Amino acid sequence: MTAPDGGLEIGDDGVARCWWSGGDPLYRDYHDREWGRPVRDERRLFEKLCLEGFQSGLSWLTILRKRESFRHAFDGFDPERIAQYDEADVARLMADAGIVRNRAKILATIANARRYPDLAAECGGLAPYLWSFEPPASARPAMLDLATLTATSVSPESIALAAGLRRRGWSFVGPTTAYAAMQAMGLVNDHLEGCHVRAEIERDRALFARPAPTGSSPAV
Repeated sequence: MTAPDGGLEIGDDGVARCWWSGGDPLYRDYHDREWGRPVRDERRLFEKLCLEGFQSGLSWLTILRKRESFRHAFDGFDPERIAQYDEADVARLMADAGIVRNRAKILATIANARRYPDLAAECGGLAPYLWSFEPPASARPAMLDLATLTATSVSPESIALAAGLRRRGWSFVGPTTAYAAMQAMGLVNDHLEGCHVRAEIERDRALFARPAPTGSSPAV
């Protein structure tokens, strides 16, 4: 979707939103209620990383439309249950038209679930690990305009996050995927200046209790 000048669109409800939410009601609701709001729930974070991996090469709206099917197919993205999947489960998932039937991405989701316990033991959970990569306020642009946002698909923090996960054996978690997850989970607020939810999300982030690593090692 081509962004209009300034990157904001006024909806039929008279509200200014980031252009990418478009006119699709599902996408608009995601933009208003989810994207950029801080998350610490372990299962939601694991789901988001998995779905961002499945999104690679596709539009996020495609994944969003299939999200409930993904949740059903992957047992609510419970890492413990997914870690037990076998070849019969892989065959079941490859036959499920409700999800993205990409064998490499399915296998990566299962493998990542099997590595989740080690990360949780090391760092206290996925939440404290991910939030340890939140950039400092000084590293963020003073004014987030369209040119700045569209030029930013990775960051030093997303590069470090991806490298850390890969070092722990995770896959389909490159720097671009990691940055998209950071945007979605509220580690950064990438709603454009003038978007009607930007200030609200800033308030949410100010009130959010960051999870601190509690495991045996620093989250790096």
